[in-house]
Amino acid sequence: MDRRAALKLFMTGVAATLASCGRPPEEVVPYVQMPERETPGLPLLFASALPLAGYGRGVIVTSVEGRPIKIEGNPRHPASLGSTDVYGEATVLSLYDPDRSKAPYSDNRTQSWSAFEAALRPRLDRHRAKQGEGLAVLTGRITSPSMLAQFESLKRSMPQMKRYRYEPIDDDAIRNGTKLAFGRLATALPRFTDARIVLTLDADPIGAGPEQIRYARQIADARRAQVPTNSLRLYSAEPDWSLTGALADHRVALRPELIRNLAIEVARGLGAPLEQATLPDEIRRFAAAATADIQARRGAALVMAGPRQPAEVHALCHWIDAQLQAPVDFIASVDPDAKSHNESLRTFVSDVRGGHVETLIILDANPLYNAPGSLGVGEAIRAVPFRAHFGGFRDETARHCTWHLPLTHALEHWSDIRAFDGTASIIQPLILPLYDSRDPHQILAMLEAEARSPTLDIIRNQWKSAVSEKGLADWWRQTLHDGVVANSAFEKISLPTAGLPSLAPVTAAEGFTLALASDPAVFDGGMANNAWLQECPKPFTSQVWGNALHVAESDARALGVRDGDVLQLRHGEATLEMPALISKGQAAGVLSTTLGYGRTDAGTIGTGIGVDVYPWRNADSPWLIDHVTITRAGHRAELLQTQHFFDLEGEAEQLQPRLTLADLVGGKFQVERPGGNPPTLYPPSHDDTYKWAMSIDASACIGCNACVVACQAENNIPVVGPDEIAMGRDMHWMRIDHYVVDARPGFSPTPCMHCEHAPCEPVCPVAASIHDSEGLNVQVYNRCVGTRFCESNCPYKVRRFNFAGYADGQEYGNLGEDIAKAVFNPNVSVRGRGVMEKCTYCVQRISVARRAAEREGRVIREGEVVTACQAACPTQAIHFGDMSDPHSRINALRADPRSYSLLGELGTRPRTTYLARLQNPNPDYGKART
Repeated sequence: MDRRAALKLFMTGVAATLASCGRPPEEVVPYVQMPERETPGLPLLFASALPLAGYGRGVIVTSVEGRPIKIEGNPRHPASLGSTDVYGEATVLSLYDPDRSKAPYSDNRTQSWSAFEAALRPRLDRHRAKQGEGLAVLTGRITSPSMLAQFESLKRSMPQMKRYRYEPIDDDAIRNGTKLAFGRLATALPRFTDARIVLTLDADPIGAGPEQIRYARQIADARRAQVPTNSLRLYSAEPDWSLTGALADHRVALRPELIRNLAIEVARGLGAPLEQATLPDEIRRFAAAATADIQARRGAALVMAGPRQPAEVHALCHWIDAQLQAPVDFIASVDPDAKSHNESLRTFVSDVRGGHVETLIILDANPLYNAPGSLGVGEAIRAVPFRAHFGGFRDETARHCTWHLPLTHALEHWSDIRAFDGTASIIQPLILPLYDSRDPHQILAMLEAEARSPTLDIIRNQWKSAVSEKGLADWWRQTLHDGVVANSAFEKISLPTAGLPSLAPVTAAEGFTLALASDPAVFDGGMANNAWLQECPKPFTSQVWGNALHVAESDARALGVRDGDVLQLRHGEATLEMPALISKGQAAGVLSTTLGYGRTDAGTIGTGIGVDVYPWRNADSPWLIDHVTITRAGHRAELLQTQHFFDLEGEAEQLQPRLTLADLVGGKFQVERPGGNPPTLYPPSHDDTYKWAMSIDASACIGCNACVVACQAENNIPVVGPDEIAMGRDMHWMRIDHYVVDARPGFSPTPCMHCEHAPCEPVCPVAASIHDSEGLNVQVYNRCVGTRFCESNCPYKVRRFNFAGYADGQEYGNLGEDIAKAVFNPNVSVRGRGVMEKCTYCVQRISVARRAAEREGRVIREGEVVTACQAACPTQAIHFGDMSDPHSRINALRADPRSYSLLGELGTRPRTTYLARLQNPNPDYGKART
């Protein structure tokens, strides 16, 4: 054989080997008929709604070729007003969670829906023959008109069927307070925009929850007036820090049981014939100042209590508001269930123990994890002969049920839902179900054994009565477009005069009191498997990947405790160990922590993170646990906190200057003004078209982190996991810095400053960090060789380095699976290992606006470019615009007397500037204090 023949034979063998080991041949089939409105590469926007604790928030979902990738607020919806919260932003990641349930499961193996129906049908036949006796359904809060109508229909066909409902983040005390004050259930809707004095008693109206966006917007707007008498003044009394307390002009730390005494003293100041309460001198002065202030502003003053306070305190607040003619509207309760959440759960346990439940349907709830430990819900559920759990994950409850059935995601099915003010929205699917799942309407139809109508028909039929048959098609299309059902908000109701409750003062409890709250990252724990939320730094502490036990500074000194020391808590026979985190400004004798952690079956991301305190909850007092004793466990645990990785040089007073309205009016302040031009060796900048800049109002920032998660979703920012966080390798482009001035915390969102004289640029040896023609400091990824000189030379510490392929081959947990990658924004590069990255001012959005303007032969209009962080912000604290337009809003903000440059003395000339934090203290009470 000659050389040529041998070589041909060898190459033939190589080719055969490669063919046998390669991927099977695939055909790429083009669109034969383009789907309606679909243009490759161009996103579509759809209005929908997302649930949180059973209430809806309006959203606009961005979909690229049938793939939802980004969620923003719906400006037409009263609960979102065009903004979002961390939970809404992170929902799109949950859609693509690889741990979602994919098929029915029973007997330790995958099953089919037909097998489940075959097992369920004879049981339903027996229950139907007994009018539904023995059949029970356990759900969370339901405000969907269509689902409630289905339950009513089911109840008519099986009147003995029982429905129980339970929401771990409950409002039982609030609802019972209105019932005690007015003799009926009602929902109070405070009008903060009309208020000038607000006193919150262990209340956090701008904290995490369905009302957060609306109330935060109202409070921020009411505080924007620059005349002291027209600006909202906030008083806050609370045991531990809340977002409202951080924003307040006057705040006192007070044990939770003594909040009652403070409310009594305020009521006595308004003429209530109540017994005088004992209070510390400082708290008495606070009460006197707040009472005088609210008396002077009748008609514009408001007092409210939070969910941790008992119903009697809420009733007393209603009485106070009645005396003040407070700006509060009342509507019928949007939650139609008369029973409280814990009362309903207690009834369920009693019925099971009495042998009255034979078949249990658990619909989108996880009571084995989040029910109060005192009720014994787990034992009750396991005692039911037939248990079917419908949910998105095989969670703690699913593990102990006969069957687990996958439920569709909120972005995969039709439904409807009401907001906390009653406004209804249509939930429309953005994508076909990714797995073999069913939606709640299909489950209820299955229970009723009715003809299986498509869910869309169920929803449309529910709303037929809202419009004539002739105009239904147009009404339906307009409603889907707007994202809200027009005129569906509940009407205001008139209530009788609030009665004065019988309320006696109390003395402080012995020992420590443990105060619980929902978590600002994972809420009630249902979102614990969402990596964006787990890695989202909490307000005040910047803690990620877990919870901690917050201890007052005085108590920590007395116990000899440092941050990270593990403490053992004891309440009766129950014990619990948690790492301590010292909290300045927390009331002495109070321990606090958050719910939602310690999951045992959350999924790859959320299992085993943090400490579970749900077993400690008592149904009679789910938020406060008294008579707690603590001892040091003798070992330590690592607390993952991110802010100390990025501490800036300078004092807090310089990094976040603060002034009062009186200072502003009198001109008695000095800040580092933007636009200064100290001597420099930098060449002058040349902006040929636009000059982009950002302004952030520190007065309006509430530290909610919506901007942080929005930036992550928009810009494909990777999750690195707890091990990398422990080494200081956080990748967030936007962070919320936390500063304490005069013992008062404040928040400052910190993106890239886009300095005109950027220190990062001259030190890069390959010109990867450069300025573009519109003034942006850009990072050229394919030039970057990872020297990290730019990071070292950035005084703002906003650059992030990919020490590993966090989004490109070395993903944390299961985030490298194909389905998880569907969350990526196709308009933003996915960075690889060894590359530096940072905030780009959402350059991809600027590019979209520029191309649109060029097609139409015009310049980019004011407000046409909205960055992700700006769009998300509930209080509209972030503004973005073009400095080359002399009439632009951004120029007006930079000319504001409060405008300052962060570290402006360095001469970097940042395009990102700030408005100094404003406070409106009571001059008769003195300086804002804690």
